[in-house]
Amino acid sequence: MTGPTARPTPPVDPSPPPRAPAPSATTSTRPAAPPVSAWRRMRMWGAAHAVDDLYQGLVPACVPYFVLDRGYSYVAASGLTLAAALGSSVPQPFIGVAVDRYRLGRLAPAGLAVAGIGLGLSGLVRPYAAVWLLILLSGLGVAMFHPAAGKAAREAAGDSASAMSVFAAGGSVGFFLAPVLATPLLVAMGVGATAFFIPPAVLMAFVLLRHRPVAAATRKAAGAGRDRWRPFLVLTGVAVVRSAAFFGAVTFIELFWIRHLHSGPDLAGAALTCFLAGGVAGTLLGGRIADRLGMVRTVQLGGLLAVPALIALRLTPGTVLPLLFALLTGLALNIPFAVLVKLGQDYLPGRPGTAAGVTLGLAVSIGGLIAPALGAAAQAYGPQGVFTILCAVPVPALVLGLFLTEPDAGD
Repeated sequence: MTGPTARPTPPVDPSPPPRAPAPSATTSTRPAAPPVSAWRRMRMWGAAHAVDDLYQGLVPACVPYFVLDRGYSYVAASGLTLAAALGSSVPQPFIGVAVDRYRLGRLAPAGLAVAGIGLGLSGLVRPYAAVWLLILLSGLGVAMFHPAAGKAAREAAGDSASAMSVFAAGGSVGFFLAPVLATPLLVAMGVGATAFFIPPAVLMAFVLLRHRPVAAATRKAAGAGRDRWRPFLVLTGVAVVRSAAFFGAVTFIELFWIRHLHSGPDLAGAALTCFLAGGVAGTLLGGRIADRLGMVRTVQLGGLLAVPALIALRLTPGTVLPLLFALLTGLALNIPFAVLVKLGQDYLPGRPGTAAGVTLGLAVSIGGLIAPALGAAAQAYGPQGVFTILCAVPVPALVLGLFLTEPDAGD
């Protein structure tokens, strides 16, 4: 009785199974792509991040002109970088905790406005103390923006490192645009030209105020999981070291071209532009690499490539050929950038604002705190001495990267 009833069934079932592999293939090892609406939000947050970090990029872009126009020493000039770093680093952990605990939807646009107005006014005042305080205020605006924006961007990006790299690359674009937009104005008008950069912050703040946050269900899904503090602290160490190398290079690269390679200000501005353009490319490339090879390997790759790139930049003679290595150095240092932001939020899924505040803000800004020490080195040995030191800076990041684990692995 069982034989006749079972015989017709084998020929009937083979047709449905071929349809099954198509859906399963899209959910294999690679993260699923965010929906189209999420990509729109990522572009908006990437644009906002670009405007915000424009004001961080304007600080090193303006430093040489404060030296030339106001007669600041190397130490005084690096103190301006210190002011921006202090303003953005000290408050960020507390702001990140507040963002995770309370609904602070208007914090990001408010931070944008403060960052732009503070930096824009800094070139209009004469006393050094007033300049320093205004740049400190601008850094505080950056501290207000990053945790809130980083949390919102992660909610829109989901599990895609490529999508998160759009947000992170926005910051690199802001740094890139700073010398491109500022150098012609600063050359023509002096440091008072910073006033022209107040309107972008105000306009972008209005755009963010009109933005609707993502659904609560998305926020709840993004916060699921167990917080893992030990790998997060290791990751923070990597981010601090990467930031130290980045801020050291971005602060002194123009002076390296002017004082050591004996070029003019225009070619020195091109060197900074190449370095920051490499940073944009490296940030986007890092997200692509992470979606294919994994986030930890991408962080390790960035540390591995940064050392030879910096050595080549330091030792290559001439004024034009080193521009290539300025580009490659920016690329290598920024390959891990977006990955550090996403990996930090994966380690602390219950505290995305805190994680963003540390990886985007505190760790990055602490790197700027070494500026006075590098300024003292430049005072004693010239800008070339700074780049000699920077050749060794990425080594600790490479070592720390060996202790990182993927988020789904055990401690």
